[in-house]
Amino acid sequence: MVDPEPLSLAFSALADRTRRKILERLAHGPASVGDLAAPFEMSAPAVSRHLKVLERARLISRTANAQWRTIALRTEALDEVTEWIDAQRREWDQRFDALDTHLEKMKTTTRTTGSQEQES
Repeated sequence: MVDPEPLSLAFSALADRTRRKILERLAHGPASVGDLAAPFEMSAPAVSRHLKVLERARLISRTANAQWRTIALRTEALDEVTEWIDAQRREWDQRFDALDTHLEKMKTTTRTTGSQEQES
């Protein structure tokens, strides 16, 4: 079972469009903060706050190499999100399959009962 707190942090981080766009950019490879900030019309501190949320959710990692700082995507938290979503999908698929089976039995029973009443 997935620990709910990291999962909650990941979902909360993913709820923001800007943060999702940052992750989409990082899917192509590591980038500097400046590169990540470029497409957005916001201040550097605002971008930094988004990065802190993503880092707290374990969706990104920061590395420092001399004066250069790069941000990279971490897929482990996304794997946990996917695992949770897949588990929910399986649960609902099973419920819908059971409902389909029940409804099919009801139709069969109704047809059988209706045929017997017509014969009487």
